Amino acid sequence: MTFRIFALAVIVGFMLAETRVSRDNARRLRAAGAIEPPGDVYLALAVLYPAAFLLMGLEGIWRAVEEATSPRVAGPSWAASGVLLFAASKALKYWAIRALGPRWSFRVLVLPGEPLVGDGPYRYVAHPNYIAVVGELVGTAMMMEARVLGPIMTIASGLALWTRIRFETRVLAPLRGRSRSMLGGH
Repeated sequence: MTFRIFALAVIVGFMLAETRVSRDNARRLRAAGAIEPPGDVYLALAVLYPAAFLLMGLEGIWRAVEEATSPRVAGPSWAASGVLLFAASKALKYWAIRALGPRWSFRVLVLPGEPLVGDGPYRYVAHPNYIAVVGELVGTAMMMEARVLGPIMTIASGLALWTRIRFETRVLAPLRGRSRSMLGGH
């Protein structure tokens, strides 16, 4: 149980730090004239993303309490695999954040006249940040052994991310001729 509480605390710490960076960047982007196109699913993601981790963490803690009273047969280490997937996903996410620099934000903010970022992981894939988010969710479900809420929250988040990617692709399409990537976005 201690591991799962610690893991959940670390995850919440990452979310709080990322929220601060996103808010600071969004404020600067708006001050520089960035436009937030209408029709984004930001609010759904703003609720779903932290709720997914919290709910999976609570399921994991609940399972750990149950397991303490009824030992189980040792099997594969889902927790260790989940930690590795989560860490790899965070590495990809922070590579994407570094490539976007001050343009990274949870919101889709478009700077008129600025080309899209085409460095870092954006050289290889259009939405590495969202790939990382799915990895974070699956990794958390594995490390928390959230067998019920893990798949539910990952699928729900995946649907919201798919909608976000479609929105972002449409909004940024006019800028695609200048570079192959995205501006902002979680």
